[in-house]
Amino acid sequence: MSNRALTYVALLLASLVAGLAIFWHPAPAERPLPMPGLPAGGDFTLQSVNGPVSLTDFRGKVVLVYFGYTYCPDICPTALITVADAIEQLDPGEQERVAVIFVSVDPARDTPERLREYADFFHPRIVGVTGSEEDVGGIAQAYRAFYAKQPDMEDGGYVVDHSADIYVVAADGRVVDKLIHGTIAAKVAQSIRTALRL
Repeated sequence: MSNRALTYVALLLASLVAGLAIFWHPAPAERPLPMPGLPAGGDFTLQSVNGPVSLTDFRGKVVLVYFGYTYCPDICPTALITVADAIEQLDPGEQERVAVIFVSVDPARDTPERLREYADFFHPRIVGVTGSEEDVGGIAQAYRAFYAKQPDMEDGGYVVDHSADIYVVAADGRVVDKLIHGTIAAKVAQSIRTALRL
């Protein structure tokens, strides 16, 4: 084979390898594409350290619903700090009409006791709840929240990939806003105040 032919073959192989590197990736857990509009949401009941907690328990209040887990390395703490800061920007009367439900997407590790300790660290208005895999999955689907447990690491731990939206539920139980991760506390407070006026 001539040097020119070998050069062409080498270039062809290099192009194929580069193409594979660019376009082929192992399939991660399938994350659904964001859907326009607000999710249906709806009532749910899960377990807290003090017993069952239902969304209807907070009728007359604005409720922020957030899906996460206590072993989350960064996204959940950031979101809950933002939520706590937003609540502190409200006046005392407004704060009395606000609640936060932190729904664990890691029921295998997040016991009600651990959830209480974790939630209390951020703000006393945050209630941590958990339930069976089936219950949490159904609620997440109603709110269009995504989560997927990743394979165990060498030390036996694991991470849970999850969406990080904050759902704002009005006093009548309707989802009226969805705040993406990274929304600043002032805008979260503004959304709460808007919902309080509905």
